[in-house]
Amino acid sequence: MTELLFVSLGGFFGAIGRFIISKSFQKRSQSGFPIGTLTVNLIGAFLLGFIVGIPIKGHLYSLLGVGFMGAFTTFSTFKLELTGLKNSKKNPHFFSYLVISYSVGVILSFLGIFIGKQI
Repeated sequence: MTELLFVSLGGFFGAIGRFIISKSFQKRSQSGFPIGTLTVNLIGAFLLGFIVGIPIKGHLYSLLGVGFMGAFTTFSTFKLELTGLKNSKKNPHFFSYLVISYSVGVILSFLGIFIGKQI
């Protein structure tokens, strides 16, 4: 039961963090490019790598790794936005979003792990 509380608390703050960051970046974009979700997911890739690199375990991992990061990053929104870009025939945005999300996301994950291991 304690584990569930840690995951729930982390998820609460992760969802709020995602909402605030995503909205603040997206309102600046006029192009239709999903910069808000991209920003959140790239930050999340780095932070989850960092959490794994430290390594955090137990209740703190449930709070930060599962709860916060699970609610903060948003793979389903990423896929939905990709589909929307493709259906709208915004191919340059589609390919940029796809390539940046995966390539930079993986690089930031490894960077987070590397930095976390240094601590």
